[in-house]
Amino acid sequence: MAATADYKSLSEAETAAVRRALNILSRNLGREPLVLGSSHAVRDYLRLKYGTAEVEVFNVILLDGQNRVIAHEEISRGAVDQVVVYPREVARAVLRHNAVGVLLVHNHPSGAAEPSGADQMLTVGLMKAMELIGARVLDHFVVAGTKIISLAERDLMKLPDYLKPPPPRKRRKRGAKS
Repeated sequence: MAATADYKSLSEAETAAVRRALNILSRNLGREPLVLGSSHAVRDYLRLKYGTAEVEVFNVILLDGQNRVIAHEEISRGAVDQVVVYPREVARAVLRHNAVGVLLVHNHPSGAAEPSGADQMLTVGLMKAMELIGARVLDHFVVAGTKIISLAERDLMKLPDYLKPPPPRKRRKRGAKS
């Protein structure tokens, strides 16, 4: 299961319903593979898993070639406003499950779903690392309560210009006149 959630803002009946839904999802993940074939399916799944986590948690959803969920792993748990993610831990999970596709997921307990520059840099770094082992990062989702932002949908899965290294300087040939 994902982060242990504290459902302070929910009634007892709502808390029970959320826990029942999570239990059903967990039981069924072991039987028929869950197919996350649309952005709506992914968002519904993520709202249930991360909507109420109180600290930042970074997870991967590992997929086979038909986008069926193979596994869902917590990679790192952080503080209320940050989490440290090591590419080798993501690679280890991908290799352990022989995954082809990877969905990156982390939450913002603050309620602000906007991805940060650090989120974008992490995504690009993980994309490069996964490429080396034959896996593809399909998307990175930021979950903040019921709000979910997809970096792929916002075209943020590449380095912004201000974060790119400057182009190499051209060297002048010796003896060349300006």
